[in-house]
Amino acid sequence: MLIREAITQGSVDLKFAGIKTPGLDASLLLAHILKTDRTSLIAAGTDILSEEICASFCELIERRANGECVAYIIGKKEFRGLDFIVNESVLVPRPDTETLVEAAISLITNTETRRHGEKENEDIRVLDLCTGSGAVAIALKNEVPELEVFATDICTEALEVAKQNAKKLLGDNKIHLYQGDLYNAISNLNLRASRTIGSMPPCEILPNDFSIIISNPPYIPSGEIKTLSAEVQNEPLLALDGGKDGLDIIKRIIDEAPNYLQQSGFLLLEAFPKQMKEITILLEKRGFFDIKLYNDLSGLQRVIGGKYEK
Repeated sequence: MLIREAITQGSVDLKFAGIKTPGLDASLLLAHILKTDRTSLIAAGTDILSEEICASFCELIERRANGECVAYIIGKKEFRGLDFIVNESVLVPRPDTETLVEAAISLITNTETRRHGEKENEDIRVLDLCTGSGAVAIALKNEVPELEVFATDICTEALEVAKQNAKKLLGDNKIHLYQGDLYNAISNLNLRASRTIGSMPPCEILPNDFSIIISNPPYIPSGEIKTLSAEVQNEPLLALDGGKDGLDIIKRIIDEAPNYLQQSGFLLLEAFPKQMKEITILLEKRGFFDIKLYNDLSGLQRVIGGKYEK
C-alpha cells in the first residue's frame, strides 16, 4: 500500500467513526509511525509501506476511531510552538488556552505589572494553578525567560509530566513545581521541601508574593461531562469536573487569590463563555476591579481577568 492510499483509507475509516478531522488525524498517526512530519509524509505519498507499518497504522486508526485522542496515542501535543509530552494523567493542551498565555503576556508587558527594578520584568512572579502538563507555565517561561514561574497541581502524576516537559523544553531555564491542592501546595514552607517536584531548590514564598495568578481550572459542570465527546471523556475527570455549576474550583481560586497577590496584582482564569457573567460578579465581590474579557480564536469569551488592590 502507498502512503497516500493508507492516509485515504484511514481517513475514510475515521470519518465513518464520526471523527471530525479524519484526514488530519490519519496523517498525524502515520507520520508518528514513520517518525516524520506531515509535510514530509505528503511529499513521500507514492512510497510503499511495509506490511508491518500498515498493521501498526491500522491499530492506531482503530484506537482513534474508538475515541482515544491523537495526542494520547502519539504522546505529544503542540502548544505555543512547543511539543509537550502528554498522557492520560493530563488534559491535552488546546488552542483556546493560548488565549490565557497571551493575556498574561499582555499584562506582563504593561508597566503597571512591573516592580521598579533595573531590568524589565525583573522580580515578576507568576503562579499557575492546576498546571497539568505545565503547558501554560512553561510557555510563559519560554516566551518571557526572566519571569520566575511557579506551578502547582493536586495530581502527582500530572506534575511528573510537567517536570518532564520543563526539562525537555526549558533545559536550565527552570520553573518551580509543587504538588498540592491549589494554594496549599505553596502555603506551608515546611512542606515545600518535600513536595517540590522540579529540580530547583525550594525558595521562600512570602504572603502577597505573586504579580499574576493564572489558571485553566476544571470548569465543566458535572452533569455535562457525559455529553462531551468520547475523547474528552477519556481525559482525567479531576481536571474536567468543576462541580454542579462548574465553578467550584474557580470560586476557591478567586476567594484565596488576594492572600497571594502583590499590590496591583492580577488574576486570570480560563472558563466557558457562558460562565463569564457569574465569574465577573464573583471577582467584583472579592474586591477585584478593571475586569477584562479576552476572546479566543473563535471570537468567544474564553479568559477573564481582574486587578486587586490592598
